[in-house]
Amino acid sequence: MTSRIPRDSRLRLVRPRPLAAAPRAVNQRRPRRPAPRPPEGTPAQSELARMARSGLAAAARVAHWADTALGPGRDSAGADGKGTLSEATAERAARDLGLTVTQVRADWDTARLAGLVEVHGDSARPGWRLRAWDRDDSAVLRGWVALFDAWSLAHPEPEQHEHGAVADVVSALPQVLSFLQLSAGPVPVEQLLDLLEQRVTELRTERCEIPYGPQPAPAAAAMAAEAMAAEAKAAEDTPLAPLLDWALHALASVGALTYGDGQATLTPLGSWAVWVKLEQICVAAQSPAGNIEQSAEAMLRGCAQLRPNAARDEYRAWLAARPVGSAVSELLGAARGDDALLRGLAFEALRVVGAPAEPDVRAVLDQPTLRPYALLWLAEHDGIDPEDAHEVLTRDEATWLWVDTAAAVADHGEAPMLVRHLESSVQPTVPALLAEVRAVGHPRTVQVLVALAAAHPDPALAKAVRRAAFQVHTGGS
Repeated sequence: MTSRIPRDSRLRLVRPRPLAAAPRAVNQRRPRRPAPRPPEGTPAQSELARMARSGLAAAARVAHWADTALGPGRDSAGADGKGTLSEATAERAARDLGLTVTQVRADWDTARLAGLVEVHGDSARPGWRLRAWDRDDSAVLRGWVALFDAWSLAHPEPEQHEHGAVADVVSALPQVLSFLQLSAGPVPVEQLLDLLEQRVTELRTERCEIPYGPQPAPAAAAMAAEAMAAEAKAAEDTPLAPLLDWALHALASVGALTYGDGQATLTPLGSWAVWVKLEQICVAAQSPAGNIEQSAEAMLRGCAQLRPNAARDEYRAWLAARPVGSAVSELLGAARGDDALLRGLAFEALRVVGAPAEPDVRAVLDQPTLRPYALLWLAEHDGIDPEDAHEVLTRDEATWLWVDTAAAVADHGEAPMLVRHLESSVQPTVPALLAEVRAVGHPRTVQVLVALAAAHPDPALAKAVRRAAFQVHTGGS
């Protein structure tokens, strides 16, 4: 989860590639290797999912309440664009659920971080994980891992802590968690503090903060260097013991560990999640047999593990078994769902349909969720080279599609694939990407940024992405 290899930490991207290729990236996987077995004593997936459901029960309860009590088109979130519950909605939920307004808001925030609800401007809607909550253990576990990745957002640090030191501790925590996982039992906090201090020292030694973009004039450069030196000095002077205490309490609040009596112990869920991160595997369903008889959604899920050519064969067989009109309608229905992977795969299947699908695809251009996919489909249908089709998208549409594809990778792909997804961004630098991602308002922005920060090996880049996730979550600047 961490690396000690010195890096040039300039926040930049490699040469961008056409975004038209991005939706296909989810399917372009390396040959599957036998899935490694979890450590001995790890509970079965069903038991882990039961633990996750228990830990997220309060958040799921508030999300289900919003789904049933508010209904589509009702005002469930405030008008601030941050997904904060409006005062009236929070008070109504507190009355209906027998909770305090503070409890409702805390559970609502947890539901957002776990992907149980998705925020769209001044409204919110149930996430696909909530729809699958009672029947899909892997969806529940993905939701819990999303919350685990966002532990520093779920339990923000006290205001008095120096931000640079906080970022260093967050970057160093994966190694602390790895040690806890390998220890397989209680570890004294003093031992964890020694490890944290060593890792933070290594990070600060390895760091090579080279400014990105055009270099300032000498006078400005000197002022910037002084400011950076002052910030680094403030971070180095900050005691790490209170920050470790905050981090352990935060991880305990999301159910990753237990903390008390001067020691910390990973919970079974926390140990499993750390092992998953270390093994860089994803929890995903295998392709079911008999795709030809499945619904569009089930067929697309079954094709998610296939190579592009094999998937196209499945699409052709599925389409041949039903009328074109109803097949196209069913595919577009699956694309309107909350799973971004299915959205990309649905339009891949529509490419197999070809001309008969054009009227229906053109009819969804006014739907923001489907518009970027539809524009690319129509451009390729009109004869534009797929490598150039992305040019029909506006900058905002291209950025929205980048986030949507990243959400698919975060939910269904491996961590290295999410890191490689940076290549498909149209922005030349990470700061530019983060600024435009924040502005575009995709409902999965926080989860995508948290997952990217957790996956990326560059501490400086991960720090910038994590800061952006926090700003989107809190509505800060």
